[in-house]
Amino acid sequence: MAVLPKTIEESMDALEIARWQFGITTVYHFLMVPLTIGLGLTVAVLQTLWYKTGNEHWLRMTKFWGKLFLINFIMGVATGIVQEFQFGMAWSEYSRYVGDVFGAPLAMEALLAFFVESTFLGLWIFGWKKLPKFLHLLTIWAASLATMLSAYFILVANSWMQHPVGTQIIDGRAVMTDAWAVFTNVTALITFPHTLFGAFAVAGGFLLGISWFHLYRRRRDGIDTVDAQGRVVVGEDLSKGRRRDEVDYQVWIKSLRIGAVVALVSFMGVALTGHEQAKLMFEQQPMKMASAEAACHDGTGFSVLTLGDVTTKGATSCDDVVAVFEVPGLLSFLANGDFTTEVKGVNTLIPEYQEKYGKYYPNDESMGQYAGQEIDYLPVMEVTYWGFRLMITFGGLSALAAAVVLWITRKGTVPQSKWLSRIALLSIAAPFGANATGWIFTEMGRQPFTVAPNPEMGGIDQVFMYTAASVSPTVSAGELLFSLITLTTVYAVLLVVELVLLTRYIRGGVGSAMPELSHSTADGKDQSAHDDSDDGDVLAFAY
Repeated sequence: MAVLPKTIEESMDALEIARWQFGITTVYHFLMVPLTIGLGLTVAVLQTLWYKTGNEHWLRMTKFWGKLFLINFIMGVATGIVQEFQFGMAWSEYSRYVGDVFGAPLAMEALLAFFVESTFLGLWIFGWKKLPKFLHLLTIWAASLATMLSAYFILVANSWMQHPVGTQIIDGRAVMTDAWAVFTNVTALITFPHTLFGAFAVAGGFLLGISWFHLYRRRRDGIDTVDAQGRVVVGEDLSKGRRRDEVDYQVWIKSLRIGAVVALVSFMGVALTGHEQAKLMFEQQPMKMASAEAACHDGTGFSVLTLGDVTTKGATSCDDVVAVFEVPGLLSFLANGDFTTEVKGVNTLIPEYQEKYGKYYPNDESMGQYAGQEIDYLPVMEVTYWGFRLMITFGGLSALAAAVVLWITRKGTVPQSKWLSRIALLSIAAPFGANATGWIFTEMGRQPFTVAPNPEMGGIDQVFMYTAASVSPTVSAGELLFSLITLTTVYAVLLVVELVLLTRYIRGGVGSAMPELSHSTADGKDQSAHDDSDDGDVLAFAY
């Protein structure tokens, strides 16, 4: 008998589509988050230096980097709103299960942190020349600190998924019984500084790349030259209303060196907090870390490179994965702080997971098409293995670039090299890549759970949820596919808009943030009658 072909919708997996949708939108949104956090604090520090010293270059730096901060903040808000809607749209069963726990941190993020952040940011935008200088300075500090507080509340919710605490199961739902335990979850306390250092690394790389670009343009246009010893000779270009003067030079050289120092310090902070986070993961989610190391068997060596099939989805072991080069004892050090204690591998952990949580999914309606199927406790090793290494590689490249830049610019300027300028601009992407791959590794490594079970360090073994049971049962694969295509398209458009805006204001230099400079003549007189607006400036409202 002939078998009729399946319809498109019947051949699609609603769970996989829902995961792709959440992953795509969240990764894009997370590109905005670290830059917002890092630039917010940077602008606050720069304005403080202007308040303390009165030097004009600090004011110009504040306004230029502040304008880029605002563009990124606006796009972050626009893309972030979708995330919480997805909980109800595509993940209603998950929302029902965790709603009592997530309600508190998400409400505090919105009502306490985000409202404070938005209110004081509005005062900062419109408060130039209207608020007293000190009061105006406090507004950007309040907005910056609220941004970090907002991140903490989000990380509290995410950390509970990694390590559920302060909760018990009542009528099939996780109910918060100890708010203090939830908000001081050891996972959140370690993840928060790691995330902040990652954000500062992004801001440092951002300052470094853009400042190099402007210093290179000053060299290319013959404004700055070098003497016989290779030291910078700062020049000026006041033609055609430009203000590429010595103050302009100070803006870029100070921004570059501040960015490089911030990037280096942040990398060290990321490395130290990342080590503590890794030790925690080995205790709480050993399968995640074993998968990240492609560690099939118990051992102590850290695999730098492996050969074999690491795409072991559906498999019960990974015996064909062979370590080509490994560092003896390093894996044990990452996990336990010594070089001799063996770390459990995948083949040891899978039977332990099966004994604790079962070999098959529960055979009930909540599991949908996965009911009764064998549970694959091994995450997609290709993603976790390479995600972990790309995270480290991108972070290391960012730090290396910062160190090289500090050495190259020790005489006050950058080489007159076009390809070095392009590399400097491309280096901006490295810390973004480290943040994105780190997030993907953390979330993908938790599979097949949305809420991971772990009794270690106060966790609750009985509180967990399978990803297969989290998706909305009444939303069809076709509906999810439509929303996936729609949201991806909208986000692609927003990406283009942001890149166009950032490129426009970056190329415009300080004059794009301070139009009054572009209207000034060579003798310093302001032809715009102190009118700070520009009819062609779509962000003219922002100071």
